[in-house]
Amino acid sequence: MAEQAEFKSEAARVTELLRNEIVDGVRAPGSKLVERDLAVELGVSRLPVREALQALVGEGLVTPRPRSWAIVREFTASDIADLIEVRTSLEVLTFELAAQRHHRQDLEQLRAAVDEELAAARAGAAVEARRAGVRFHEVVTRLAGNELLLEVQTQLSARMRWLLSQHHDLHGIAREHVALYEAIAARNVAGMRDLVIAHLETSRANAAEATGHELS
Repeated sequence: MAEQAEFKSEAARVTELLRNEIVDGVRAPGSKLVERDLAVELGVSRLPVREALQALVGEGLVTPRPRSWAIVREFTASDIADLIEVRTSLEVLTFELAAQRHHRQDLEQLRAAVDEELAAARAGAAVEARRAGVRFHEVVTRLAGNELLLEVQTQLSARMRWLLSQHHDLHGIAREHVALYEAIAARNVAGMRDLVIAHLETSRANAAEATGHELS
């Protein structure tokens, strides 16, 4: 039992490490992920690496290849457009529900994510700013108070994290998050849709620039 628990813990650690490196752009699209090489690089056996690669395939971040390797997924323009369509339908509802249902104490976590993103943007710390921006969206989903919506968002989490990280405009995205935070805090449900749609358009334009794809 102890060995099994240790293996699961090691596999989870490797999965999280590789996931972060893919989302953060450390491992570029099309990069090879070879079990043997990763095991040596990370100082683990091949089994947790294999488990991690299988998990990342399921999350949509990795494309399997025959035998014992895979590649970091190369998202096409069509892939990104599909993600944006799904994100658009989910986020308008998510933010409107968060504005309606949040409790005052819940805003502390949201404000912390915004403040962290702003500080990282001012420091030019791109990875930290993008990660804080992702946390902002994750907290909003929790504030929405809808378990089915949370379940759907969780299933798409890795790909949405990737999409949310496809931008270079650290200050612009952070400022839009501040405006969204203020609307949620003020329970401004009526004005939320316009803010979210504008934010989604900014994100779409940034993703097009970051990935080099034409996104309609």
